[in-house]
Amino acid sequence: MAEVTLPSLGESVTEGIITKWFKKVGDVVARDETLFEVSTDKVDSEMPSPASGVLQQILAAEGDTVQTGAVVAIIGESAVEAGPTVVAAPTSAPVEARPARVPGANGVVVSPVVRRILADGGIDISTLTGTGVGGAITRRDAERAVAQGPSDAVAVALSKGQRRMGAHMSASALAAPHGFVAIEIDVPLFAALTNERPTTKDGFAVSDEVIITVAAVRALGEFAFLNAYYLDNELLLEPTVNVGFTRHLDDDGMLVPVVHAAAGLTVRSLARRVVELDERLQQRALTTDDLLGGTFTIAGAPSEHALWSVPILIQPQVAVLSIGAVLERPVVEHGEGAATIRIGHRLVLGLSFDHRVCDVATAAAYLERVGVLLNGLDLESEW
Repeated sequence: MAEVTLPSLGESVTEGIITKWFKKVGDVVARDETLFEVSTDKVDSEMPSPASGVLQQILAAEGDTVQTGAVVAIIGESAVEAGPTVVAAPTSAPVEARPARVPGANGVVVSPVVRRILADGGIDISTLTGTGVGGAITRRDAERAVAQGPSDAVAVALSKGQRRMGAHMSASALAAPHGFVAIEIDVPLFAALTNERPTTKDGFAVSDEVIITVAAVRALGEFAFLNAYYLDNELLLEPTVNVGFTRHLDDDGMLVPVVHAAAGLTVRSLARRVVELDERLQQRALTTDDLLGGTFTIAGAPSEHALWSVPILIQPQVAVLSIGAVLERPVVEHGEGAATIRIGHRLVLGLSFDHRVCDVATAAAYLERVGVLLNGLDLESEW
């Protein structure tokens, strides 16, 4: 015969609540098989059987509060001597038969652990229907309710632009096996620019996006397969570089206006073209020609603190360059046997690409080339 006691459940824990018996009197029990569940003010635990045999007596019913060390059941070698389901516990370790749970708002009792889970998750007890004995709300009921969250969600209709964006992005994600790689580069060029937003000789504002795009377009001359369309298992190389720029519309998804024939443009000329497109975008005056014909896409930094993004391809294009924010960072330089630290202007460039036409190493090589060309720009001639 083996006595089943309530073990120590942690420091400062002196009692527990028997919340569920997984076996009944007369059942065969294997050693280490889950026998009952106990709840404390800190945790719910499933207790294993200390021995193999037949459950002869249950000395603490579901809902009873039991002191640690108390005998809660008897396991024997046979069921011959099996007694009633619940009997008085030995006087050496009494079972305190008092209400074990706190009544909820709807009259259903809940354990302290369950009450805490629901309170932390902002769930009203009265909204739940328990699956435990007598309709009691179990820990699993509470965890499921918190995971699902409050049921007062409000349905908000998507705009036409959001639906259009969602449909295209979903189709693209299914159509092409997307790959992505990113590199971080130091761009001393940006240290030469003033803290104020620079402008060209013509008075057009020059963004980091424009400067980087000039280098990205020129690098496509050496990576022509990234300026292409993938159609019907064929790659169609485009001789003209038409660059699309992702633009966010408040509460209406995204548009990608296009600068056509971008190869050969200087920073000054590209800045003018981008400013004109953005003005028409704000005025809702973009034409169909402004939105069609893109062969390569630039996804600018979504905020001044964004390190990088992983854009989805604009079908049937095969590549999107993502630009992170240019941030000042400490840079370690080694020279003449000593290391020095200077303030660098760091930038993360990323490339989403169609894995059917490009691999990670080649995509990284393209990004490295963009970095080289970027740092080689001559501001005097470009502006």
